[in-house]
Amino acid sequence: MLCAVSFQRYGRLYYLDPGQWRPAVGEFVLVPTDDGPTVAECVWAAQWVEMDTDAFPRLAGLAEDGDRRRDELLRRRKAQTKVAARQLIRAHDLPMKIIAVDYVDGTDERATVYFTAPHRVDFRSLVRDLGATLHCRVELRQLSARDTARAQGGIGSCGRDLCCATFLTDFEPLSITMVTDQELPLNPMRISGACGRLMCCLKFEHPLYADDQRGAGCAVAGACGSRTAFEAR
Repeated sequence: MLCAVSFQRYGRLYYLDPGQWRPAVGEFVLVPTDDGPTVAECVWAAQWVEMDTDAFPRLAGLAEDGDRRRDELLRRRKAQTKVAARQLIRAHDLPMKIIAVDYVDGTDERATVYFTAPHRVDFRSLVRDLGATLHCRVELRQLSARDTARAQGGIGSCGRDLCCATFLTDFEPLSITMVTDQELPLNPMRISGACGRLMCCLKFEHPLYADDQRGAGCAVAGACGSRTAFEAR
């Protein structure tokens, strides 16, 4: 059996083995992470699937009231970290934009701030001041254009949620050859996603076009061979 959970509303989906639990849609569960069990919302109830589920992590249990209260405190702490980071960025006059914040409490209390910038930024003084303000260890990580779209989410030109923000686990390489093979116009507005790079769905559909072209080539070759044999007779 498999179920799907999300750490934030309309966020990326994570598939897990429910184990002995059967969470319904809307219930909160505990998902094992490197930083300990984390509260997430079940968005797809446990169902039987025709695939091997041994590779999927198993739920750590159903979230109780104490887990929900701790999760709410972490969300408030993230919001406070984001506000403090934005204020210090303006004070230091740095060309940075905060995208997301992760916060881990406990013995290894730390805050991770994800940001974008047009170039490399010297943020050593910002890390020092932010750590003194939050009284914890602070890490800053610069995101690429695609990772920014994944973290922010949004709606694509197809009218659906961005693939990278919902189900994609890795970014596969894309090329302009995929655009020409699918006979799409070389218009950046038509072939670019929210990140400004080539749309990830080009990779999904390209094998269909490649198979179609190979089939058409075989049909043309077969027709030419038949014609040659007819002329020989």
